[in-house]
Amino acid sequence: MALLNSEIKGNVLFLMPSGRIDSTNASDIQAEIDEIVATNPHDVLIFDCENLEYISSAGLRIVLKLGKTEKEFEVINANSEVYDIFDMTGFSEILTVKKAYRKFSVDGCEIIGQGAKGTVYRYDPETIVKVYNDSDSLPDIKRERELARKAFVLGVPTAISYDVVKVGDKFGSVFELLDTKSLSEYIADEPENFDKYVKCFADLLLQIHSTDVDPDDMPSGKEKFQRRVEHIKDYIPEEMYTKLHDMLDAMPEVTKMIHCDYHTNNVLLQNGEVILIDMDTLSYGHPIFELANIHIAYVGFGIVNPKMVEDFIGLPYETTKRIWSTFLRYYLGTDDEQRILDVENKVSILSYVRYIRHVIRRGINNEEDQIVVDTCIAKIGELLNQVDSLEF
Repeated sequence: MALLNSEIKGNVLFLMPSGRIDSTNASDIQAEIDEIVATNPHDVLIFDCENLEYISSAGLRIVLKLGKTEKEFEVINANSEVYDIFDMTGFSEILTVKKAYRKFSVDGCEIIGQGAKGTVYRYDPETIVKVYNDSDSLPDIKRERELARKAFVLGVPTAISYDVVKVGDKFGSVFELLDTKSLSEYIADEPENFDKYVKCFADLLLQIHSTDVDPDDMPSGKEKFQRRVEHIKDYIPEEMYTKLHDMLDAMPEVTKMIHCDYHTNNVLLQNGEVILIDMDTLSYGHPIFELANIHIAYVGFGIVNPKMVEDFIGLPYETTKRIWSTFLRYYLGTDDEQRILDVENKVSILSYVRYIRHVIRRGINNEEDQIVVDTCIAKIGELLNQVDSLEF
């Protein structure tokens, strides 16, 4: 038996069925809907399935009729079973059908990672949840899941979300990751195994950077940094801008995978196996664009205020600087100090470009912000006197 409630809000008419709609009651439901629609002038009709338990082909015909006759029409709050019916029958392709999302609370949950787009929480021993900052993040979630699947198929060990949930007024992706800890946690808990975990960090990145990708599947890391240089153009000397622009323009388009948010909070260990998370920034390009993002996380953010790095990575600044220098040796596969210094100088230039852009984007609001910008400009100027190319 199905019950039908309705409500009019402004020019939006809500139809709210509950129970089941099948061949035994579809004609009665149709007649009731026809009367409600005829007596309530509206521009938009919403078929709210929050309390609908089941819908048969007879019920689908009712929905299809509404989709054809209404100026604006959508189905919302379909539970998993009802949504699957819409999806399997192809209705989700011809009508707007929105799934109902489970509600999660992350109050009191441990934060295991933070990025520009969201925060990752340990929900319970088996589950982590990435909560997106933007309340309108469903397109970002869909894109990240697609990128994660592509990376997984290409052999990169990554977690793939199995559900999307509501966390307050925001959305979250849910991952099943039993008894995992981040490399940051392992480094903090087992300082005697520091080199082991940093080598693991470097080895995974080398695997990622050896993975060929289709440029149509993800954005260019080079283009991201070109936009960053354009963004800071009015804040740096003209000759500095020109050299940065020309060096970036000369960089080859390398079609290898880069993560672009690679740090030890985003690399987890589960039963000794590495798992990469937070795939929304996945791109392709030369490894310098990756290394610049790593440098800013472990060194760059701390040049004026080390607490920025400590809050982000969750480790003391001296430890994060040590991670960076040890990682670079493992990544480059050398102890040649001059080789390491040459690469670090090039990487640091782009790291400080990104930091300037980060401050400018958020707004120069205090003396510390201005000191950061001035310090970064000075460091870039010093480094540009030592390099003529970003390639290595």
